[in-house]
Amino acid sequence: MEKLPVLYIGNKNYSSWSLRAWLGLKVAGIAFDEKLVPLLSEEWHAKAPVFSPTAKVPAYFDGQKTIWEALGILEYIADSRPDTMLWPLDMDVRAVARSVSLEMHGGFGPLRSHMPMNCRKSLPGRGRAPDVEKDIARITEIFKMCRTQFGQGGDFLFGHFSIADAMFAPVVSRFKTYDVTLDPIGNAYMETILALPEMKDWYDAAGAEEWVMDNVELD
Repeated sequence: MEKLPVLYIGNKNYSSWSLRAWLGLKVAGIAFDEKLVPLLSEEWHAKAPVFSPTAKVPAYFDGQKTIWEALGILEYIADSRPDTMLWPLDMDVRAVARSVSLEMHGGFGPLRSHMPMNCRKSLPGRGRAPDVEKDIARITEIFKMCRTQFGQGGDFLFGHFSIADAMFAPVVSRFKTYDVTLDPIGNAYMETILALPEMKDWYDAAGAEEWVMDNVELD
């Protein structure tokens, strides 16, 4: 039997980048073996430099090559499996989807710092620093722009599920944890992401994890 590709991920409760790759692959119907290595554990320090050239997750090994970075992994799947429809078909729309995905990849530092991903917690009102409010406002604009201009074919940012949705899924998770409310369009979109069966599976697994990382836990 042919071996499946392997996706290396970190703790589901905390690892936002793991969620991006994992969710994109799952929704796209890509079969893979999942290897979870607890972040910053002894196992992590021993194995991460072996399975990833950056010693970070996610990393995807297809039996011949390793691809790292969530966006790189999903771009590879979009190119090698165009039937997954992970990017919009229209070139102009695809350019916008790539732009917002890259904005998410490289931006929103205050949101990441003040609202760390934690699927198990409910922390309403925490982390609302001024720079975080600016990030929330910009994300609200992105959701509204994508949904109103490009999302008529479905309930996701560009109609059908795309890499852009995978990139913003951890933000939706953060907004759930910290009880961030957007405008009606943004709130409806967040409900769509949280209602995905794959997203529910991730949350169930995160809730069952025993590991606690004190350095990213907010009381």
